[in-house]
Amino acid sequence: MLEVLAALAAEAGTLLKARKQTIAVVDGSTGGLISASLLAMPGASAFYLGGGVIYTLKGRRIVLGHEPGSLRGFTSATEDYALAQARLIRERYGADWGIAETGASGGSAHPLGVASGTSAIGVAGPGGVEASVLVTTQSNDRLANMQTFTKAALVLLRDGLERGD
Repeated sequence: MLEVLAALAAEAGTLLKARKQTIAVVDGSTGGLISASLLAMPGASAFYLGGGVIYTLKGRRIVLGHEPGSLRGFTSATEDYALAQARLIRERYGADWGIAETGASGGSAHPLGVASGTSAIGVAGPGGVEASVLVTTQSNDRLANMQTFTKAALVLLRDGLERGD
């Protein structure tokens, strides 16, 4: 599976490099796999600006740099929330593209009651290009879910980049 993730990330990275565009990433229940997949491509520093793994409200505030209360009203693991985070990370890093994933990979109870095997992913790019997807596996297999969510995120990013042509 890691080879599949690296190949998908390389497709996205190749498009970003060809356009001289950049990306910033918010990993949630993927635990850094979106970033790691993008960074597996040689020359990733040409397009990858940075990001972080958000696992707590404090971490979210630090990584996204948003005003306290500005995300009130959003619900974890929803497409609207993922898009809001993608916009914020894009802005925070001054990147052309932002991608965010939020969900519950499983193995333990999510603090807000999100069902294991649920992930929302959002991509925000130049010219108002935005896309989101909700992924549900109905599985409690943490590692498999993390990989499935990462694959969905990389496909959404690649497809968004292709639409942005």
